[in-house]
Parts: sequence; structure tokens; C-alpha cells
Amino acid sequence: MAAITDVRSPLTERDRLLRNRVMVRGWLYCVLVVLFALVLVGGATRLTDSGLSITEWKPIHGIIPPLNEAEWQEELAKYREIPQYQQINKGMSLDEFKTIFWWEWAHRLLARGVGFVFALPLIYFWATRRIERGLGPKLLGILALGGLQGAIGWWMVASGLSERVDVSQYRLATHLTIAALIFMATMLVARGLAPHSEGPTSRPVQRFAGVIVLFVLIQIYLGGLVAGLDAGLSYNTWPLMDGSLVPGGLSVQQPAWVNLFENPKTVQFIHRLGAYILLAAALWHMLATLSSAPGTTHARRTIVLFGLVVIQAAIGIVTLLMQVPLDGALLHQGFALVVLGFAAAHWRATKGSYPLETDVVKA
Repeated sequence: MAAITDVRSPLTERDRLLRNRVMVRGWLYCVLVVLFALVLVGGATRLTDSGLSITEWKPIHGIIPPLNEAEWQEELAKYREIPQYQQINKGMSLDEFKTIFWWEWAHRLLARGVGFVFALPLIYFWATRRIERGLGPKLLGILALGGLQGAIGWWMVASGLSERVDVSQYRLATHLTIAALIFMATMLVARGLAPHSEGPTSRPVQRFAGVIVLFVLIQIYLGGLVAGLDAGLSYNTWPLMDGSLVPGGLSVQQPAWVNLFENPKTVQFIHRLGAYILLAAALWHMLATLSSAPGTTHARRTIVLFGLVVIQAAIGIVTLLMQVPLDGALLHQGFALVVLGFAAAHWRATKGSYPLETDVVKA
């Protein structure tokens, strides 16, 4: 009997590259999910005033929480030494301490986890030559930014362990913005590896899509300042603020620039202005793209982007009017990442996918 011959043709180099892209892209989307969860838990940690409950930075040993009564008492004793306990939570019971401890512990565990979720598959993909030329530096840059973020997280916590009863709003806003940058960079790489139904759009559309991403990042930074100063807990009216569209007392501190970062009233007002500017920019981008590239996927995405910005603005207003309940504040923070992620994906899509090495060689 004649041997049966396998007539299936072997994968071409282009097929292999496309298959690798699917694997790498799927991994990066998993990283995005973990990053999203990390930011939400970080927000809950801030909103429940839990961030100072663990007073030491133990990157390895800190994975293991207290396992018995003696270890819990030891952690509580360390917390009793810092100003937050002495001035705000004096007399806190062990059960109350456990509540804030678990928020901070979960946040640190997720931070460690996302490092492993990113680093271990990266090593595997690199070792098996699934990382395309030119992609490696981008991924290593994200990994390095993640390592820096861990150090910034402790730098932030350290600001509240000696003189303050909370962390510095400057450091909190920096920590949140770096997290947003990591999320954005991961989305850009993942979207660049995805197939696109249409080619790149015009340069003006590409540039303005990038401007939208920048505006979202600035809003996230301003939101970090608002959270750090608890600025959302006052002036809970809209559209008026303290009875006026432009309230007084925005520059009462000296020097004047300090108000931009340390005056809760000014910080909240600027955050409101930033939202209006972002909303207007998204509307302009939508109308301009619908005019210059009608009927395209690029134009349809601008409609979705504008809708997301409108929803985020509505969530922010409702959260403010309700005096910042935990669930509303977390929804507002989480949806900010949704807006940022979609804006980044849209920006990358306006420029098309990363070119395949085989296509570059042919060109």
C-alpha cells in the first residue's frame, strides 16, 4: 500500500509572523486586564485610606500576609507608630485594621502579579523568537516603567509615614499617571500588532488623535491631585461651583502657582475645565474626521470615542453630586482607563499596524 503523503504546505514566513502576533497580542490584552484591576484596587485603597496600613516595603517577603494573632498584632503595632493612626485612627481595633490592611496588601499583590504576568511570557516569547525586530525595545521599556512604578509606589507611601496623615498628592498623582502610561503603552503595542481593516488616515487626523490621548493623560493626572487632596468632597454642585461658574478664592495661597497643586478648590476647578476641554476636543475630532474621512472605520471610531468621553463626564458629575461614594469614584477612575485605552487604540489605528518584516523586505 502506498504511503499517504501529507500535502499540506508548510507555514510561510508571513504566516508564522502573523501567528506570533496573535499570541503576543493575546498576552498583552491579558496584561491590560490585570493592569485595569490593579488601578481599581489602588483607587479603592486610596478612597478607604488604606494605603499606609503596611509601613514597610518588602517586595519578596511581603507576599505572605500575617498568618496568626501575633503577626497581626506586630503589623498593628507598626501602624500605631505613624501619624495617621495617632491623629485619625487612634484606638482602631484589630478587626478594623485588618480591613484597611487587606486593601493595601491586595494592591501590592496585584502589582507583583502584573510583573510576573508581563515578565515571564516576555522571556518565553523572546527565547522562542516570537518577538519581532523593533518590538523588543518597546516591551523592555514597558517592563522598565513597571519597575520604576514599584519604586514610585513606595516613594508615595513613604511620604505619609513620618509627618503627614496621608500621602503626598504630588506623589499620588505621579503614581496614578505612570500607571496610566503603562496601560497606554501596552495598548499601543497590542493595537499595533492587530490587523486593520483600513490603511492609515491623514496626518492631521493622526496628530489630533494623539492630542486626545495627551488630554486624557492630563485629566488623569489632575484626577490624581483631586483624589490626593480629597477635593471632590467639597463644592458638590454642578454646573456652578461655590455659586459661580468661576468661583472666587482660586489664588489665595502664595506663591500663586501653589494653588494649582495644593488648593483643593483650584484643583477641582481645573479638573472641571480639563473635562470641558477634553469634551470639546473629542467633539472637534469627531466632526473633522467625519468630514475628511466619511464612511471610514476611523470616522466611526471617533463617534465611539466622543460617546465614551460624554459618559465619563456624566459619571464624574454624578459622582461629584453624590459627594464621591466609593462605587461612583471607582467607576469614574475605571472608566478613565477605558477612555484612555480606546483613545490610544484609536490613535494607533489611524497610523495602521506595525509593518511585517516580510513586507519591509519586499518593499
